[in-house]
Amino acid sequence: MTNTARDSEQAIEPAEKVREIKYRYSDDFLTLMSQLKSTLVVSTYAAGKVAVIGAPNGQLNISFHNFEQAMGIAVSPKKIAVGAKGQVWFLDNGGGLASQIEPAGKYEQCYMARSSLVTGNIHIHELAWTSDQLWVVNTLFSCLSTVQDGFSFVPRWKPPFITELKGEDRCHLNGFAFENGQPKYVTMMAETNEAAGWRPKKAETGCVMDVTSNEVVTRGLAMPHSPRIHEKELYVLNSGLGTIEKVDRSSGQRDVIEKVPGYTRGLAMYGPFAFVGMSRIRETAVFGGVPIAEKREDLRCGVAVIDMRSGKAVAYLEFETGIEEVFDVQVIPSVSSLSLTGPFPHIDGGDDVWVVGNPD
Repeated sequence: MTNTARDSEQAIEPAEKVREIKYRYSDDFLTLMSQLKSTLVVSTYAAGKVAVIGAPNGQLNISFHNFEQAMGIAVSPKKIAVGAKGQVWFLDNGGGLASQIEPAGKYEQCYMARSSLVTGNIHIHELAWTSDQLWVVNTLFSCLSTVQDGFSFVPRWKPPFITELKGEDRCHLNGFAFENGQPKYVTMMAETNEAAGWRPKKAETGCVMDVTSNEVVTRGLAMPHSPRIHEKELYVLNSGLGTIEKVDRSSGQRDVIEKVPGYTRGLAMYGPFAFVGMSRIRETAVFGGVPIAEKREDLRCGVAVIDMRSGKAVAYLEFETGIEEVFDVQVIPSVSSLSLTGPFPHIDGGDDVWVVGNPD
């Protein structure tokens, strides 16, 4: 990864929850974001933030928004869904309102929190839209679910070795990849039917499973996350090794594309680039025994950009203080200046945005 960096900047959260966040970024990161004219949306659950990162007019712009235990993010032209503690927040695309948000004319697009659905604490991990239906990786109940008014969740699929729907986090199902509008692959940390059975040998029992065939595609991963299909190829983050890997869908053979200095989790593919979330790891039993724990002091938190043509990390943004872990990374294409109004604008340091309807 390049060592050239811009001077550190910081964002200070106002009011009752003060958190100083310092970050730095490589010159190539700013150049790349400017050229792509797109926005990154990054979640960090420990800090309870969603970061919106863009580079309008050649200047890096980052805003932070509070969502308790922010996890998976699903983006569609109409809505953004954010998985949080015990609920999913829905942010509507405000359309033409973007140009009216102060300072007027700054923003090309806006999303505003308008509703939430209470799921209870099912340990939501990744989210994805299929048309107007939201799919959820329901980690506590070891299944894929959809959300629906009136229910905590609607179970849709579970691994074949899971014998019953029970809130025991048996295999630590955590990510999925979609193909042709349906879930195709999932990642899990172990093929176990026991409560928290994934924990003892998590550094070697991770796998990718085909949802349609119920067959395992590849085994032997260290706490894998974020499977993705891009240009018909399957990729996965081998998190405990800090790598992004390409998986042969037929043989299960894996080839390492690149290794970065962090626990890899959160992956967005856009054009020839992969945006990979990097996390430092906590001093807990959860990460004990994973290979990158041996280099704990060298790990970074942020986003690394991999050029998939060369297989090299070409740019990065690093959170130096205030944020230790990244969960999800998403790209909103063709929007370089995005306004996001979360459920707690008074804490975010932003203004309330009112959408007023016409009376009947």
